[in-house]
Amino acid sequence: MNDQQNPYDPYYPPQPQIVGYDAYGQPVYQQAPQHQESPQSQQYDPYAQPEQPHGYDQYAHPQHPQQHYDPSYAQQGYGYEAYASGYGTAQQQPVPQPVHEQHPPQPLPQPRQPQPEPSPAAVPEQRRPAPEPDADADGEREYRTEQFSFVEDPDEDSEDVIDWLKFTESRSERREEAKRRGRNRGVALVVVLAVALIGGVGYLWSAGKIPGLSGQETKQGAAASGPQKRDVIVLHLHNTRNNETSTALLVDNATTKQGTTVLLPNSLSVANDDGTTTTLAKSVDDDGSAGTREAIGALLGTDITGTWRLDTPYLENLVELVGGIEVSTDTEVPGEKEGDAPLVPKGEGQTLNGRMAVAYATHRGTGEAEAEQLQRFGQVIVGVLRKMSDDPQSATVTVQTLAQILDPSLPEQDLGASLAKLAGHAKAGDHRTALLPVQEDGTLSQQATSSVVKDILGGSVGAAEQGAAVRVGVRNASGDEGATEAARVRLINGGYAVIDGGKIEPESSSQVIYGDAAQRAKAEEVAKTLGLPEGAVEEGEAAANADVTVVLGRDYEVE
Repeated sequence: MNDQQNPYDPYYPPQPQIVGYDAYGQPVYQQAPQHQESPQSQQYDPYAQPEQPHGYDQYAHPQHPQQHYDPSYAQQGYGYEAYASGYGTAQQQPVPQPVHEQHPPQPLPQPRQPQPEPSPAAVPEQRRPAPEPDADADGEREYRTEQFSFVEDPDEDSEDVIDWLKFTESRSERREEAKRRGRNRGVALVVVLAVALIGGVGYLWSAGKIPGLSGQETKQGAAASGPQKRDVIVLHLHNTRNNETSTALLVDNATTKQGTTVLLPNSLSVANDDGTTTTLAKSVDDDGSAGTREAIGALLGTDITGTWRLDTPYLENLVELVGGIEVSTDTEVPGEKEGDAPLVPKGEGQTLNGRMAVAYATHRGTGEAEAEQLQRFGQVIVGVLRKMSDDPQSATVTVQTLAQILDPSLPEQDLGASLAKLAGHAKAGDHRTALLPVQEDGTLSQQATSSVVKDILGGSVGAAEQGAAVRVGVRNASGDEGATEAARVRLINGGYAVIDGGKIEPESSSQVIYGDAAQRAKAEEVAKTLGLPEGAVEEGEAAANADVTVVLGRDYEVE
């Protein structure tokens, strides 16, 4: 292109001259004079649309139709400088000239050179524009925090999100709570099963249904370990028709929780007050309740609490008070008169009233041993205990209702309390009946002292009370029947209580046996009393109902 401007080219308008720079370093151009047009063509239309550009120049600037410049707008404050100052335009486009006007060619605008920013004080009341973002080393712009304004717009879904979080959290908590409850239920179930298992095994053990490990065997083993706390009552049943007596011991072992009825044969040999021997039946008739109680206690090595004398009419009333009893009868009891129906039938689970119970307890068939009748007496006693209340007050009321005269050693309240304990054992199935075995001469056998005295009556003879006589059991192994009586006389004169141990197989030498080391001194004194050498004293298994046991051999001299 030629340097000369073509005056006839309508698309090459004259360029304004730069006369200076404004406060922001923008060039200020000189306005070219414009020809005035008719007022009609220069009227301002506020609703007119801006004209679209008619092309672009060689610098890619849009070209607009040239307009006439009206100096009156500059006077009214709408000039170029005001526009540039009000909006801070970075570059002003030249005012296009109308197509029909011709101007001499103007030189092209030179590229703008960066100018130092003038002081803000040069232009009064001028706003300072926002600083441009800086560029980093890679050419990208960096922005500072103060260039931005953060606005929290309310989110429509914020409440939904919070609700969802709450739902998931509560759901997790419910799962954890369900797991905890499951674990607690599992632990509780294990505990219940363990308790049930232990309870079942305990019941089977106490009932003696575990083979080789019955509750009774364990209780007996516990009793054998040492003295036990027990309550013993002597019961005498007097038959008012034939004046015969049946005797039993009611034993309540508080340590082993076991009740026992020990049946004593009337042929049992006991000692009188003067040291002579007699049978149990004669002792009841001659010595009365107190003497017999002491004789039985000395023979068995146990402490007896009191005596309960129960005549047959009172037994009949007692059975009626408890509402009858159930007994498995082993025989048939005939009627009072010949030809009458049996008073007590034979069979399992027979229900007996007062009259039937008395008849069955006292019945002894022709040719029967005394032990058979004692077993029936024991059955009736156990049947009464099962029907009696295990409450001490209720049992005491039952005793008071009988209106019988009791022995002073056993008042109504004490008897009621003892019967209530025995009733509890009977209801639980922890009551048994045992027959004290005796020899033909009425003396206790070794079996009797082991099974009854040792196991049932506490396991060992208790220590003698202060001032009480030492119990000496005498067994005759000399072959001379008078040896026992001679030894008994010497011991009684020495202040000892003699217990007849009966006859045993002959032995050559005599022995004085003590079972406890604490009894050695007593054994030595017994040997001196009998005239036996000191070497005859030795430790061994003494009788359960005696402190010291003497075995009279052939070397014992009878004076």
